Amino acid sequence: MNNIKNYGLLMLSVFFMSASAIFVKLSSAPSAVTAFYRLFITSCILLPCLLISKEKLAEYKSLTKKQLGIIVVSGLLIAVHYVMWFESLRFTSVSSSTVLVSLQPLYSMLFGYIFLKEKVSGVGLFGCLLAILGVVVIAWGDFKISDEAFFGDILSLASAGVISAYFLIGQIVRKHVTAVTYSVPCYFASSFFLALYAITLGQPMLGFDTQTWFAFVGIAIVSTIGGQFILNLLLKDLSATSVTTGILGEPVGTIILAFFILGETISLRQLAGIILIMGGLGIYFFYPILKGKK
Repeated sequence: MNNIKNYGLLMLSVFFMSASAIFVKLSSAPSAVTAFYRLFITSCILLPCLLISKEKLAEYKSLTKKQLGIIVVSGLLIAVHYVMWFESLRFTSVSSSTVLVSLQPLYSMLFGYIFLKEKVSGVGLFGCLLAILGVVVIAWGDFKISDEAFFGDILSLASAGVISAYFLIGQIVRKHVTAVTYSVPCYFASSFFLALYAITLGQPMLGFDTQTWFAFVGIAIVSTIGGQFILNLLLKDLSATSVTTGILGEPVGTIILAFFILGETISLRQLAGIILIMGGLGIYFFYPILKGKK
């Protein structure tokens, strides 16, 4: 029953994360700047939760230099993921980039096996691959084949590995540290690296319209606190592989939200992809429960 609750919370958080694309469309700021405000505002909102709680503040003060360093590296990984993924979109199609970044569960399985000796069952692997196939079906239509697109594809593929490493670190750290104590310094570190990157490129950090500021706040509260932060919360009980596999459901939420908020239509291809994704996730998460393994 506990796993069912965790899986339900995972799917809900992924749905909130899927709103990211909506807020990004509403923002007129460069992508890196949007990512900076996403994590900086989230950090500022979560900071009082750390400072007000005596237990969490004591926990933070008790962190060793090594633990704090690992958390900072985790923040760097998120920033690098965002930068590489955003840069990949300059060279390759959105569809190609989306499909390649969706391979992150395969990285998580590999990292989990190498560093934590975790194994995924054949049925679980089948469910994951079925969900990835669903992402491919949804994205099918504007793949590019060229030297420039190949470079973008490499960046996207690498970004999938980077974010998988981030979740692996989260899984390890969260065994000993609460989600707030882990997330606040992690997000502040990430926002620092993103600001440094944006300023280096000469991108504006201020002077945006009201809609863009609304998008910054929305993506922080809805997609990050309601989405990514909940994933950090779940990493204490779920593996990085389970979390990254759950994220494959993000395109489903984006399509549904775009239908209701932006008035976009849902094509038969997208519907088929949604069915494959949900079927694959159902097999991955609930087959073990039905078999009585967990």
